[in-house]
Amino acid sequence: MRFVTYASPTGDDRVGLVVGDQVHGLESGVSLLDLLGAGTLAATAEQTPSEMLPLAGLTLRAPLQPRAIRDCTGYLQHLRNCQGAADSPVDERNHQFPAFYFSNPAAVVGPYDDVAIPPGSEQFDYELEIAAVIGRTGSNIPFDEAESHIAGYMLLGDWSARDLQINEMELGLGPAKGKDGATTLGPMLVTPDEIEPYRSRNAFDLGMTGYVNGELVSEGRWDTIDWGFPDMITYTSRGTTLRPGDVIGSGTVPTGCLYEHFAKDPAGFRGWLQPGDEVRLVVERLGEIRQRVVAGAKPQPLSSGY
Repeated sequence: MRFVTYASPTGDDRVGLVVGDQVHGLESGVSLLDLLGAGTLAATAEQTPSEMLPLAGLTLRAPLQPRAIRDCTGYLQHLRNCQGAADSPVDERNHQFPAFYFSNPAAVVGPYDDVAIPPGSEQFDYELEIAAVIGRTGSNIPFDEAESHIAGYMLLGDWSARDLQINEMELGLGPAKGKDGATTLGPMLVTPDEIEPYRSRNAFDLGMTGYVNGELVSEGRWDTIDWGFPDMITYTSRGTTLRPGDVIGSGTVPTGCLYEHFAKDPAGFRGWLQPGDEVRLVVERLGEIRQRVVAGAKPQPLSSGY
């Protein structure tokens, strides 16, 4: 099954089940987060739609507003590329566990929304990722049970202010304002059965591509991931509780951001994202997001003058 959240002609946002090229809308006032929390997502397929609309032309929102976002480093080759060489070593701890950081759930935007450059940044970037959405509560989840906690998958666009990120990470607290501006989720939540035929290694054999102004910049495959989502769920649930609606990010597929290209070939680098650029990210079977970069606000100075 595939679920979207869309702007209904009645004036509110609704959850809809995608059936062919149609959307079967649910009743008003019920969010995807509500359905996940109640454990009734699958049952919606048996409900009589409140409205039926063509998918084409609908304004799609982010499928859900997550409770929490944990973004992992699933692809170790991405880390190597960011160091400027495909064969460079990564910190040994990345081979021991799928490291992650918490992102900002209040900054989630929809698949076709404009994305503003964060205040003060001149090195704006995208990152092409996949999100797993938790559908069942669990803590200290065993590896062999981890996939049963996944309600579905969607595309994740991790927007990054590289100059802010690099400056603040030297303080040892991880990314903050460098990752605080926007995270894209969408265009739809795809349940695991939809992609099961593509299972390969510890993921799925599905292509991932990224374009800037129509130019192919990123190209990779989901199943090249080192830490699969079962590893991520097992690790992130240690000593805590994952709840329905929590999002786990895969980390960036190799070549899936501009920073990798800059690190490997500074002289030939195409440049960072600028206002007016269009970014299109695609994952086979999960859909695409298409967003325009716009100028951001000017940073307000602190009492120190910074």
